[in-house]
Amino acid sequence: MPRTLASVRHSKHIGRMIIRTAPLALAAALLLTQPALAQKSSLRLDTNSAPVAPQLSDATPLPQDVAWPGGTIKLDIDATDTRRGVYRVQQTIPVPAGTRDLRLLLPEWLPGKHAARGAINLLSDVRFSANGQPLEWHRNTLDVYEFHVVLPQGVREVTANFVHTSPITGSEGRITMTQEMLNLQWEAMSLYPAGHYTRRIAMQPTVTVPQGWRVFTALDGQRREGDRLVWNTVDYETLVDSPIFAGKYARQWEVGENVRLDAIADAPKYLELAPENRQTFNKMVDEADALFGARHFDHYDILLAMTDRMGGIGLEHHRSGENQYEPETLIKWDEMDWDRNVVAHELVHSWNGKFRRPAGLWTPDYRTPMQDDLLWVYEGQTQFWGWVLAARSGLQTKETILGTFALAAAMYSEGVPGRAWRTVQDTTYGPIVNARRPIPFSSLTRGEDYYVEGALTWLEADQIIRDGTGGKKGLDDFAKAFFGKTDGDWGVLTYDFDEVAATLNTVYPYDWASFLDTRLRQPGQPAPMKGLEKAGYRLLWKDTPNSYEKGRTRNSLNLFYSLGVSLGKDGTVRSTLWDGPAFNAGIVNGAQIIAVDGEAFSESAIKDAITAAKDGGEPIKLLVKRGDRYDTIAIDYRGGLRYPWIEPVGKGEHGLDRLLKPRTK
Repeated sequence: MPRTLASVRHSKHIGRMIIRTAPLALAAALLLTQPALAQKSSLRLDTNSAPVAPQLSDATPLPQDVAWPGGTIKLDIDATDTRRGVYRVQQTIPVPAGTRDLRLLLPEWLPGKHAARGAINLLSDVRFSANGQPLEWHRNTLDVYEFHVVLPQGVREVTANFVHTSPITGSEGRITMTQEMLNLQWEAMSLYPAGHYTRRIAMQPTVTVPQGWRVFTALDGQRREGDRLVWNTVDYETLVDSPIFAGKYARQWEVGENVRLDAIADAPKYLELAPENRQTFNKMVDEADALFGARHFDHYDILLAMTDRMGGIGLEHHRSGENQYEPETLIKWDEMDWDRNVVAHELVHSWNGKFRRPAGLWTPDYRTPMQDDLLWVYEGQTQFWGWVLAARSGLQTKETILGTFALAAAMYSEGVPGRAWRTVQDTTYGPIVNARRPIPFSSLTRGEDYYVEGALTWLEADQIIRDGTGGKKGLDDFAKAFFGKTDGDWGVLTYDFDEVAATLNTVYPYDWASFLDTRLRQPGQPAPMKGLEKAGYRLLWKDTPNSYEKGRTRNSLNLFYSLGVSLGKDGTVRSTLWDGPAFNAGIVNGAQIIAVDGEAFSESAIKDAITAAKDGGEPIKLLVKRGDRYDTIAIDYRGGLRYPWIEPVGKGEHGLDRLLKPRTK
């Protein structure tokens, strides 16, 4: 047998037992060679308690690809208590004859979140019973997501009752229920029996919603009896992949063959969608069909919440996507153009991430750990195609998408010094390492850069193919070959690094393995600008933000590429650029700029001061509050206001222009 981690642990355990059972002999042997050390060691062993670690059974048990033998599990959720934000759950779990220890799991490693983010903390008032009598239960001490339920002899059915408490405020977590809408995610409020592939566990779901609320989901066979809804029996994997959006104010539009746009809103006025604007959603679906050349869903629901009350979301599923827009995004179409990309991104995921999935990111259940190292394909290329499809369809203007590329180029040119030590691939472990929590100096630590730097890498790949084939091929051809296989198949087809490189080579022969390895798996690389440059564009700086930047920072002030800070409207520092002017002056996250050059802080005051310093004025003087301390800090910055833009080099149509052009009439 190979020398595994377990065997090493075992040998260490044996070694500890030898030391434990023969301390005097060992002390005597050491005394002959190292008297001082031996005396010290012997004293410790003779007079102090010294426990010996047992070998723990801490390996994740692999489930079996066999059906749960108990039969169909009934899952009934009462989602009517919107005032308190509470979901009340009852599960009826049939068990095989002779079962004495039932092991039930709450999903922990969640698809689309790429990490162990299960909502075990929101589960409360957990009770199990059989034949009307309470049952004894306890948690697995090595896996707190597992409940062990002790069954008396002869029990054939177990009832589980518990409460899922949706956060009421954002500080408690993502809000999933308001008094106008809800987002029911099955994995947060259902248990499943351990030891089986989730696709082999049958569930019968039922949900009761507030009176008159409309319910949207990709589940099949919806039947309504008053405000109680029932769907066809479904395997647990598909159930978890089919969340619910429901709301008091709701509308649905057909936006393509077997594709629906299902919207819920804080108020009816936010559900107005002009016909010409609705057509961009139809066009997005058409462009996706043209791009991939196949579908991996029988029907698809774009679930869309128009809200600033429920928590924001963008989460992929095979036959639906969870999306959130600002309340006025549909009715203020031009003004809110910056906000609409998420639905294109999540639609692409049906092909990239759900159908085609890295082998390490597919798991047979929600207990097996995920391996995130290929997220630069899963998310990076989805980010790329989300931008492209939005431009091709008109869901967002070309100007907005150019602004998006400009911001990406600027970030990796000047805003991420952490690129010197940390690779893009290493950032794929971010969901596990950091779980998207705020961190100090994220520009040095790096965030989940596999999204955006990944997208810029795929832009370069597209331009390499276009240059090498005289414009006859591009990354569209890779998308069709890699994601467009087996039309109508909505299972899962896994892949690895070698298949990605090999498929690229079928499109255009090139050393793709070295290209991807250098760009994504090596630190200290040049800024990822080659794609934009090959596409005929260059990065430049202006003293006003582009349209995308202006929209996304409407509630903040981005001075990241001038003073090296991003500020809230009240002057609170939200982010500081490592080694930037503000950082070098000692200004950090959480500090608040109270005054600028002797005047009360305002957006115009600090912008005017930056401009005046560029034109030969005095250094910028800031009154900064940090805790109870006030400091006057002078920053001798002369670069003026700087916001990223990209523009074509020369006249005529360029590679990026051709990439963003529609493919359908």
